[in-house]
Amino acid sequence: LYEFLGGTKRAFWTDNTIGIDDPDIMASKAVSFLESGFQAIKVKLGTTLDEDVGRVRAIRNAIGPGIPLRIDANQGWSPAVAKAVLEAIASDGIEYCEQPVKFWDYDGMRDVRKSTSIPIMADESLFDVHDAERLAAGECCDYFNIKLAKSSGILGGLKIAELGEEKGIPCMVGSMSETRLGLSAAAHLVSARPIIHFADLDTHFDHQIDPIIGGVEIKPESVVLPDVPGHGADLDPEFLASSEPVRIQ
Repeated sequence: LYEFLGGTKRAFWTDNTIGIDDPDIMASKAVSFLESGFQAIKVKLGTTLDEDVGRVRAIRNAIGPGIPLRIDANQGWSPAVAKAVLEAIASDGIEYCEQPVKFWDYDGMRDVRKSTSIPIMADESLFDVHDAERLAAGECCDYFNIKLAKSSGILGGLKIAELGEEKGIPCMVGSMSETRLGLSAAAHLVSARPIIHFADLDTHFDHQIDPIIGGVEIKPESVVLPDVPGHGADLDPEFLASSEPVRIQ
């Protein structure tokens, strides 16, 4: 698929995400991720100034300097709180901040971006290329987060990446709570476009069952694409046979 999309096979890796929790628990998870071989850690935030700063500080103190921290507020802050949090953690090695304010608050996102040295990434504000155009025109963000589940699939994701190339806005390909079926398609998109600098393809790690055969292999240290037709992933027929069917008339 990456060749069909005009790209070449290239080496890249994914981060792993820590959900909002007590700072000590989050710090412990960060240490385990680092020991497993992950090269970047994504941290969910979006509560209060003191709580979120405490979470970041606990994680950074636990893992030491060097490994990038990526933070995601999931629209949880007001512009004022976003600016205060980002100012407080500006020296903590933050690679970028995803969606600090509400998806509709373009003015607030622009205000936050202009007030911090931490790059801002649009996620919930960005579904299609029209959103990307508005974000670029408003100078609201430094990065685009492309998710195939909200961009109308690969074609929509390609359009956003192409706009990123035109406007000089690097991209990340992220993921929803999906299996390696969707992640395989997403990984091929990452490999197909050099403007895509980051991958956040970690949503399957918490699944108790992997219902996919073939497809992308996602390890802590690397994402490995298969050299087979298409994206290479398929549903496990035994898993399908064990699932309850729903018939739509």
